[in-house]
Amino acid sequence: MKASAIIVAAGSGRRLGCELPKAFVPVGGRPMLDYSLRALAAVEDISEAVIALPAQMLSEARAIVRSAGLEIPVKLTPGGSERQDSVRIALELVGVENGVVVIHDAARPFAPARFFRDSIRAADYAAGAIVAIPVSDTLKRVEGNAIVATASRLGLYCAQTPQAFRRDLLVRAHRQAVENGISATDDADLVERLGTMVAIVEGSSRNFKITTQDDLALAQAVIAAGLPD
Repeated sequence: MKASAIIVAAGSGRRLGCELPKAFVPVGGRPMLDYSLRALAAVEDISEAVIALPAQMLSEARAIVRSAGLEIPVKLTPGGSERQDSVRIALELVGVENGVVVIHDAARPFAPARFFRDSIRAADYAAGAIVAIPVSDTLKRVEGNAIVATASRLGLYCAQTPQAFRRDLLVRAHRQAVENGISATDDADLVERLGTMVAIVEGSSRNFKITTQDDLALAQAVIAAGLPD
């Protein structure tokens, strides 16, 4: 099944403390966005891409798209004030001929092409599929500044991207979110609210999200050591 890709690259990066919007901050000498686009270029299941980005970065994004070597149509659109808004805006530009939409955050530059392939193909038999890793840390429930309970991590996963969903369900999930004033930090949450099954694709700790200067330093170290598989 052919898929459309949405790359969410509209974050301001305030917590990162850089002058550029986050997706355009250099990592190993290349804009963060470039890594996700090169992963897309290696996925034969993806036939188009939509990138949601800050309105003032359209010309910069066009140059990055050209350098990434994508041979599929790419649409650029200004994103919204929140991630969920950016996905909804990009979703309106996705072609109706594709049955699956895969969504990825540009702030996770080390997601390999196989994560996109695996999540797209898993979404072909489920409502959707997300890349995720099991929780490895001990979890504490806190009230005020005091621990009130230790939570079992059994069966708990940390959600990552890419996340792939059947297009019709994703559209319905976002429409329902607008109608009911639902806000979510990932698209799986919205699709789960439809009562449909979302599968898990095993991810990697190297597929981390760059949010702070510490994350950026770690990403630079990963580059220096060689790109993850």
